[in-house]
Amino acid sequence: MVFFPHCVIEQLTDGQVETWNRHFAMSEAHERPRAIEEGIWRRTQDPANAEQSGWSEDENGRRRVVHYRYQYGLDYTFPVPRLVLKDLYLYHSVLAPAAEIEAYLMRIDEWLGQGRWRKKDNGIWAKGDLRVTVTEYDEHPQDERADRDTPTGFRSVDVCFITDEFEVPRTVRQLPWNVLAGGMRVKEQRGEPAIAEDLSGLLDCMPFMVEIGCGSSIEAGVPPLHFLHEVYRVTERKDNALTQAHRFTMRPQDDTLIEEMLTDPTGKADQLTAMFKIAFEAQPTKAHHILKELYDAGHLVGPVIQHNFDLLAARAGLPECFVRRYDQKIPPVPFDPRAKALFVLGLHADRRAVQARARAAGMKVFFVDPEGLMENGEFKSYPIEGAREGDVVVRTGAIEALTRLKELVDSHDQQAAVIAG
Repeated sequence: MVFFPHCVIEQLTDGQVETWNRHFAMSEAHERPRAIEEGIWRRTQDPANAEQSGWSEDENGRRRVVHYRYQYGLDYTFPVPRLVLKDLYLYHSVLAPAAEIEAYLMRIDEWLGQGRWRKKDNGIWAKGDLRVTVTEYDEHPQDERADRDTPTGFRSVDVCFITDEFEVPRTVRQLPWNVLAGGMRVKEQRGEPAIAEDLSGLLDCMPFMVEIGCGSSIEAGVPPLHFLHEVYRVTERKDNALTQAHRFTMRPQDDTLIEEMLTDPTGKADQLTAMFKIAFEAQPTKAHHILKELYDAGHLVGPVIQHNFDLLAARAGLPECFVRRYDQKIPPVPFDPRAKALFVLGLHADRRAVQARARAAGMKVFFVDPEGLMENGEFKSYPIEGAREGDVVVRTGAIEALTRLKELVDSHDQQAAVIAG
């Protein structure tokens, strides 16, 4: 059976309870609820992504949409507090040739039987506290609504998992289709940034603001985004290197997500919650603490522009502005008018145009990123997408770069104090 709440961490320490109550439970003052984990992938076939999607003149028109939204919380029904997944919403939509959809529906029937789901009224299947609906379309209602043509001979199937009595607002259910309507992301064109040994150039641009990507989180033990690609079968499993093509999972027969959810939902729930669990258990690194010291000294200003939901910067004592959002393609960023530079830490692709807006505001942009990773004993290049002429790139990790920066800033402050004194 599948029962909710679903346990994520069996026993929380007093410190973890305090962390939850201070950083995750209190959401009123934030631009998004910290107790909610959400993700969206929409994969379409297009000439621009042919290598990844398998597009060709004879092979086109497929689509796959995955949207999840999970509500976490603390549970006190046992002698010790537990971190639990309170409610689950997982939506999956696939558009493919009719013959493949027919075969896919037959397999779904088999998986429902294997998982021992019980059929209820109105086409709903139940297993414990989890409900699933399977809906097929000749023309998807979202395509009709958006006036998108369905390729000749294609059909759609939507599969939606939701905990019993969990209500997901229409605005939330609409999010993946709004993302789809926004079009495919156009990869940034890299310019010719300056390559530097350290961040000494940042000393002339203080105070500065910081934009954080996954780099500092990876140093804290949080997996990269590709971990979720594996969990939700967004890409073919054989393409497990950051520098490979990451071929999309487009055909129903290659997609195992629904099979896993129907045949072993409890086991799959452990995978679905693994990223949140790891992120919650992670601790701020030396890099985060150095940023806090620079903030306290007035060298770092404004909120940290954050792309990660692990709250590591906030847990180090820094204010955050979360920009990895789906309700706004280009969310507002509160630039501090005192800032002379934007320091980008471990972020390869600027999907929210933060760096472009910083340049437009007259700020100089500094990047810290190794621009590659070790794989099987070999260094694989993974360059920053949007670095431009006038920018500075330091090819090290966050901890190394910030440790050196703190030394430079301390020396700079001491010299300034001597001159002033």
